[in-house]
Amino acid sequence: MPTLDFVLLYVDSPVASAAFYADLLGKPPVEASATFAMFAAGEGLMLGLWSRHTVEPAATAPGGGEIAFTVADAAAVRATHADWSARGLPILQAPTAMDFGHTFVALDPDGHRLRVFAPLPPQADDAGAHQ
Repeated sequence: MPTLDFVLLYVDSPVASAAFYADLLGKPPVEASATFAMFAAGEGLMLGLWSRHTVEPAATAPGGGEIAFTVADAAAVRATHADWSARGLPILQAPTAMDFGHTFVALDPDGHRLRVFAPLPPQADDAGAHQ
């Protein structure tokens, strides 16, 4: 069975995108060149930023992807929203409650969605309580 190890986003400028994500994530890339940058995203997952001008086969659609960041609670969603708004990130969706939790969506320089959310706490399973 294949293992999911990398998420790759096609970007206009890996150098500019690496600077954006280094500032956003508070850490430098583990690899960087003029055509590619990579960040350790946690739990063995890597985020790659690959030049849409050099990727083969050629990438045809800009943006269109979404990266999700989990935070502890709705207050952390609001705090992250305030921080990212102050940094000038375009906000596509203001903090709101949805069926999966509290969330907001911003955009990176290439139009990829950056979703921050606090998942709803798991609900107790009452199925076995009446046996």
